[in-house]
Amino acid sequence: MQYKELIQRYPVFYFHDFQIEESKEELSIHYDFEIEGLSHFNPEFVLPKPHDSTCYISELAVLREAAFSLGLVELISYWKITCSPEVVIECGFLNAEQIIWWKKLYCNGLGEFFYKNKIDVDPQQFMHVTVLGNRIRGREDSRIYSGNLIPVGGGKDSFVSLDLLKGMKNENHAFVIGRVMSAIHSAMAAGYSGEQLINAERTLDPRMLEFNKEHYLNGHTPFSAMAAFASVLTAIVYGKRYICLSNEASANESTIKDSKVNHQYSKTYEFEVDFMEYIDTYLTREIHYFSLLRPLSELQIAGLFSALPQYHPIFRSCNVGQKTETWCGHCAKCMFVGIMMSAFLEDEQIIDIFQRNMLNDPEMRTLFEQLSGMLDDKPFECVGTRDEVNIAICMSIEHHEQNQKELPLLYAEYKASKYYDFYRNKSRGLDHWNHENLVPQEYQKLIHERLSEIFK
Repeated sequence: MQYKELIQRYPVFYFHDFQIEESKEELSIHYDFEIEGLSHFNPEFVLPKPHDSTCYISELAVLREAAFSLGLVELISYWKITCSPEVVIECGFLNAEQIIWWKKLYCNGLGEFFYKNKIDVDPQQFMHVTVLGNRIRGREDSRIYSGNLIPVGGGKDSFVSLDLLKGMKNENHAFVIGRVMSAIHSAMAAGYSGEQLINAERTLDPRMLEFNKEHYLNGHTPFSAMAAFASVLTAIVYGKRYICLSNEASANESTIKDSKVNHQYSKTYEFEVDFMEYIDTYLTREIHYFSLLRPLSELQIAGLFSALPQYHPIFRSCNVGQKTETWCGHCAKCMFVGIMMSAFLEDEQIIDIFQRNMLNDPEMRTLFEQLSGMLDDKPFECVGTRDEVNIAICMSIEHHEQNQKELPLLYAEYKASKYYDFYRNKSRGLDHWNHENLVPQEYQKLIHERLSEIFK
């Protein structure tokens, strides 16, 4: 259906309510959204509680505020069905500054959605938010927060973070949203099980999926923003001081050249700073949210991960093969990870990971050219910068030639291009440090020590 038709037919979206149910074992949050004239939607979020929990955590004002905030980010998935121009919040309270904050997240987080659906939106006018609810009340939280909550996705970045923090293991909890077995098995491979592995369940309303099939508007939503608020809620339940993400500096680069459209907006430093300021101001100062790997490039992360061979058979980043815990070997994510790892591993090791030789496959040429910048726009995937890709390719070519090994097809073609001449002598940047980060000093020390150890 067309955007203009939908916003006229369904002008109002409601966030009616949220309910928290608490037992000794778990916390359940139930949301009630409605697109007036179309349908109600009732997604849920269920979180196991600590085994030694004695108090009713749902009585805390900060927990209730976090549950409300999680609802505000969950509604994006349902609002985008019709892009209703009026959003009415009937539970909880938002001041004028908060409304501006949320509209920025919605607009930028849905940048890919708007781009792919050919929707030209005014960041100020695409949505009007009306707040009818009252301030959330509850008990004060007097607990002392400590330790780390480490969200795990199952890719190489997660393993680098888990390895960097292994010396604090008794203070750590790994956190996975959904039954993503590749992420669960990754956390387990790093030694997390039992209560140290927190697995939350996020249930989408099936009616949303039905409307997607019926050709209502559909597309990418900022999952990482949802994960950020889910992590804060979980940190409150478990009393964790630090939320240690694994987002790297390259997430800041736009997907569409010369635009602000970024598939990874909610992984950017801009979002991280905005989010931390929001949490400090409106939820709690007891929790510090930061990306442990923000000082590093994808190339450095790939180098650190290459030194962890015990995890090479286990890590997974492929969205296509996520449910089967496999690499599809044909998508942009597989191609990107293969290129980055090729800067540090032998061809045989790359083939062993992906179970096919992507770099010798001419059908992968378009993805290769998108990733390297030969074509203007990158794939809509969580991939590194064009510079990082080119430097990784040049590092691999140099390694092949030093060892008198035949170049894979796509690398042989690349060597004949102007890109090779431009990037072959550029600095590898393996000692690079991105100062735009929120990493606490004691954690920065861990990263510096590991960089010195691996890139001597």
